Parts: sequence; C-alpha cells; structure tokens
Amino acid sequence: MLRIHQAVESGRFPNTTTLARELEVSTKSIQRDIEFMRDRLNLPLAYNGSRMGYFYTEEVNAFPTMQITEGELAALVIAEKALQQYRGTQFEKPLLSAIRKIEQSLPDTISLSLADLEQTISFRTRAEPILNLEIFDALAKATAQRRQLALAYRKPGRREPEPRLVDPYHLANINGEWYLFAYDHARKDIRTFVPARVQSVKPTGKTFERPQKFSLEKRLRDSFGVHSGQGDYDVVLRFNARAADIVREKKWHASQQLRELKGGGVELRLKLSSLVEIERWVLSWGGDAKVLQPRELADAVRCAAESILGAPASRRRVSKP
Repeated sequence: MLRIHQAVESGRFPNTTTLARELEVSTKSIQRDIEFMRDRLNLPLAYNGSRMGYFYTEEVNAFPTMQITEGELAALVIAEKALQQYRGTQFEKPLLSAIRKIEQSLPDTISLSLADLEQTISFRTRAEPILNLEIFDALAKATAQRRQLALAYRKPGRREPEPRLVDPYHLANINGEWYLFAYDHARKDIRTFVPARVQSVKPTGKTFERPQKFSLEKRLRDSFGVHSGQGDYDVVLRFNARAADIVREKKWHASQQLRELKGGGVELRLKLSSLVEIERWVLSWGGDAKVLQPRELADAVRCAAESILGAPASRRRVSKP
C-alpha cells in the first residue's frame, strides 16, 4: 500500500494493471489494497476515467502507516514507563528505539493528554539488580544464538568462582530479578544461574540444540518463584484479618486455594515442590501469617525467627504436630 501511495502521489495516474505488474501481484490484490486505503485509511483516492488511473483529490502529507486508538496509545505510554526495569540492560536501546518508531508513525489525529499520564502513572522496583552489562549482553546473545559458554560463577556464600560449562536455554525476568536457565554439563541437569554472580563469560565455539521438551512454564509450575525441587508439599498458611485483604487481592500461585475464616482471616493452600522461597515469604509477613503445614516449613520459619531475635540454639523449641 505504501508503494501504491507513492505511485499515486507521483501524479502518473497508475491503475490496477500497471501496479500489479510493478509489484508482481494480482490485480485483485491491488484493488483490495486501494479499497482499504480509501475506506479504512481515509485517503482521498479517486479514479480518473480519461487518464485511466488513480489520483488524490487533495494533498496528502504522509501515508498513515498505523491506525491506533486512544486506549492503545495510553497502553504504549504505560509500556514505555515499564521500561524502567530494563534500564542499563541490552534491551533498553532497542526497546526505546522501537517505541520511538511507533510514535513517529502515529497519525496526527489522535488526541490524548500524555501529560496527565506522565504525572499519574509510574513503575517502581524495591531493589534494582546490579548487572555487569557486558556479561549480561554476552549471556543474552549466547542464549539467542544457542552458543555454549564457559562461566566463572560464584555461588552464594562463596568468595571464589568455580568453572561451569553450560548451554544457556532461557533468560527470564521473574519478579524484577534476572535468571539464566541453562544445562550444566558437569551436573548433567538444568540449573538456575543469577547473572549478577557470573564473573566471566567465554564462548567455547560450540553450539547446541535446545530440547523441544524444555518449558520454563512447566519447570516453574510447582515452584513459588524460581526454585524448583523434587518435593511434593501441601502448604497451608493462615493469615489474620489485617493481612487477609492483601492475600485475597493477588494470585500468588497457580495451585492456590483460599478459604474464608471467621473473624475476617483467610487460609491459603498451595502445592509446591520446594520450601526455600515460601519460607522467606512467610517470614516477610511477620506475625500476620502462621504455618499450619507442613511441619518442615513450620520448623524452618520458627528457627529463622529465633535466629533473627538472637535466641541461642539450645532454647529453640521443636514444633508439635
């Protein structure tokens, strides 16, 4: 349609036959495009019988390459604000560039108070991850190009990094944090790596085929975040009335079931494969949450709480069934 527009704008009165020949399509395709340009894009197209071709009945300053509603434009502005979580990553420049191109191609007839959106909508993160952008860029490119990597990776609590040979399958931003899911050759299994802990990256020169059966959604289905385990835990938590509304307002996990309690509280049931992340989450609620089951989780939360209070190990109690 842009080529048709250029031909019409040139003043040479093109018709469906000449346009079909130039663009190597059928005359029916040309006719459909012309009707779309006239009826949907509101271009002032008309046919001149004596010149046997199309022309514009009035001046056309630019071809309207995109039709967009006010709601879509508002969503675009919100999306641009959401880019704050990608500041400093390799995604920032291409994402901003794409949005700028979209904005430049918008028709002038759209009216929306962008200033109002600027003042009333924002995105904030509690803690911004600190990334080595060169390393992050290397991980992202290797993941996209399916190139094997030799990493120097520092595990939590360790000072010195250790070598890891990996096939990077997927980079994911989960709850504002970046994670690399990769096949670890030494451990012969998929492992989760934090890009901020990668000290160096070196391509091995080898490529790999990502298994068709790999699915991040399936892998994290029974996890509470990114840690998936081999367990099968039925987690039952009780929240008091002060915290109940916050619990009701969100979907915390695909398996969750809520049961209303007398007094305004709520009971939350989850089915998880690991207790690592749910333990930290329960602790974040302070005294507003109570673990009913499993016992392992109740013991872990009690132990952590006593450690926070500085209670000696000898005074820690074992929970009763």
